[in-house]
Amino acid sequence: MSLTRQLVLPVHRTVPWGLVGVAGAAGLLLAALTRTGETAERLSLYLLRAAILAFAVGLAFLLDDPARHTTAAVPTPRPVRLALRVALAAPAAAAWWTVALLLVPPDVRPPVGDITLEAGAACVVAVAGAAAVVRFSEVTRPGPPVAGALLTTAVLAMLFLPGRWELFVPVEDERWAVAHDRWLVVLAGAVILGAVCAVEPLRRRVRFSPSRRRVRF
Repeated sequence: MSLTRQLVLPVHRTVPWGLVGVAGAAGLLLAALTRTGETAERLSLYLLRAAILAFAVGLAFLLDDPARHTTAAVPTPRPVRLALRVALAAPAAAAWWTVALLLVPPDVRPPVGDITLEAGAACVVAVAGAAAVVRFSEVTRPGPPVAGALLTTAVLAMLFLPGRWELFVPVEDERWAVAHDRWLVVLAGAVILGAVCAVEPLRRRVRFSPSRRRVRF
């Protein structure tokens, strides 16, 4: 536990706060556009969703670590190091979301619980995607590919998901509640994926044999 506490400051220094901050500022700007006129108010749900996507793209860079291959040798396991990054970002994400909601006029603000579920799912998907890239590759900066994949997936989902799987429905649509059941599934799946991918990869063991110089299994 004491070693984990000692890691907080070094990990904090390696988090790409600049990228996350730029994405958060872009998201808040989109949310603030809901106050610029009647047309913007009618588009408030879509502007808020765009703000969520912008911030989630920023969180895709949360696990970027150019020194990843040198820190892999430290005694603290990878799940703890990744959890520290997430724990450091969580208060900032909560504060960002609170401000984003307050920027939307109350009379056109979507149901807070449901839209918060969408925001949480998008952010967890971004971080889980970065964890998957770290788990299955030697990439030190998973942010760019994950951000690109997140943007592409969001656009494709809005354009081509069939009605029974649709996620991005208007508030007045009768499928609103059902769509948010699907968002809950997305959130749960992303949490499971992130937890699985946070585990250290299994390394092949090496056994020496008298008859063979080296046998791998």
